[in-house]
Amino acid sequence: MSNLENIIEESAYKLLKIAETRLPDDVIEALRKARDKETRPLARAQFDAILRNIEIARNQTLPICQDTGSIIWYVEVGEDFPIRAKLAEILKNATRKATKEIPLRPNAVDPWTHKNSGDNTGRYYPFINWEIVPGDELKLTVLPKGGGSENTVKLWMLNPVEGINGFKRAVIETVYTAGPKPCPPIIVGAAIGAGADIAIKLAKKAVMRPIGQRNENEEIAKLELELLEALNKLGIGPMGLGGSTTVLDVHIDWGHRHPASFPVAVVTQCWAARSASLKITKDGEVKILSHKVNLEEV
Repeated sequence: MSNLENIIEESAYKLLKIAETRLPDDVIEALRKARDKETRPLARAQFDAILRNIEIARNQTLPICQDTGSIIWYVEVGEDFPIRAKLAEILKNATRKATKEIPLRPNAVDPWTHKNSGDNTGRYYPFINWEIVPGDELKLTVLPKGGGSENTVKLWMLNPVEGINGFKRAVIETVYTAGPKPCPPIIVGAAIGAGADIAIKLAKKAVMRPIGQRNENEEIAKLELELLEALNKLGIGPMGLGGSTTVLDVHIDWGHRHPASFPVAVVTQCWAARSASLKITKDGEVKILSHKVNLEEV
């Protein structure tokens, strides 16, 4: 294995460790603001417990949740980056190492035999999303997606005549039906258009957008805020025990669709909104993008 391959594998392992043990600052700040404005004692106590949990995980380098999630990698590889074909195996090796050393709960189960692989790898596991981009750098993002919030994800195939009102109904009904199951307060990623599978991918990637960062389209940005207000009026609250904050933010993405189809994907992400990203140059220089931490500290 070349020196650059070693750097990528070790950096990917540490990136996964960061994601599992440290929430991004924007998520922590959103949880603190929600706690500060909460008036119900039970809801406020839940926020206090969540924030204490985050602090312990960071200080003791422990997973934030016992469900360490399904590991999903997002890879943006420059067309001139010197390593491409080997990246899949490198990321699998990093996942195996993280499972053993952090440690992570083994979550890769064969659906036919019900056997657990024991190292969070298997068929399409971890799943890798690929994108070839200009340049000579590599960007890695990891999303450990918990099972509880994954179980409440919904795909709606609406009649095109339902339009934006149908989209709003799908988002609100998804969150209302989910109730306490995805461990609120949640982040909602929603996508319109493209195809059924593409809408789900767009919505899942959208949950990683920094909280408070609005869609660049002004009308969509207004819709995000409209839905955020409507969803928080549901009163589900932290861990489903009632309160003023059910949703930390709503992030919308979209793609052009077939005239006969109107897919709407709604992805729910639990309060433990874990993700992390970094960039590696062709010369092996590494920069963490998502957290204020040096790899040497991990």
